[in-house]
Amino acid sequence: MSVHRFAFVLIFTALASASLLAQTHLPRKSPELTITKTSGEQVLLSSFKGKVVVIEFMFVGSPHCLRLAEMLNKVQGDLGSRGYQSIAIAFGPNSDQAMVSHVAERLALSYPVGYSTSGDVDSYLGREGSEKLKIPQMVVIDRKGLIRAATGGGADTRLEDEAALRTLVDSLLKETASASASKNQP
Repeated sequence: MSVHRFAFVLIFTALASASLLAQTHLPRKSPELTITKTSGEQVLLSSFKGKVVVIEFMFVGSPHCLRLAEMLNKVQGDLGSRGYQSIAIAFGPNSDQAMVSHVAERLALSYPVGYSTSGDVDSYLGREGSEKLKIPQMVVIDRKGLIRAATGGGADTRLEDEAALRTLVDSLLKETASASASKNQP
């Protein structure tokens, strides 16, 4: 085996292992994150505890990110009354108050949209190196504040599929409801 081929296999194995390692750390407690809404108001992510939350970390200039924001808007409309909450957090180039507000209005998003610094997003997601270039990234948090699924860094990209996301969110909404119901039984 040539040195180049060996180096490629070694690097590929290391990246695959890192991706698997990232997936094995779920569920885990969601770190705190401050979101600056388009109104300028700052909101803590922990203020949504008690809801099943899906966060899209997005670039405002990415058509893929904007399509996911529209999908999350539909999910919010359908599941919001059951304790579901979509959140979009813009970061990176052009993620200022005016641009994020413009995008939220243009897409008629009915859920909280805000922005944060790239450093805060990278810290929240635990992103390093080339992972910082991967967008969008999505995180699913259960009612207890535990991250139950995430995209990016080789993790579960099925969250970007509306049917798969709805199935996961529905199961988390039922999980909490059934756990509460069993506590109330003698």
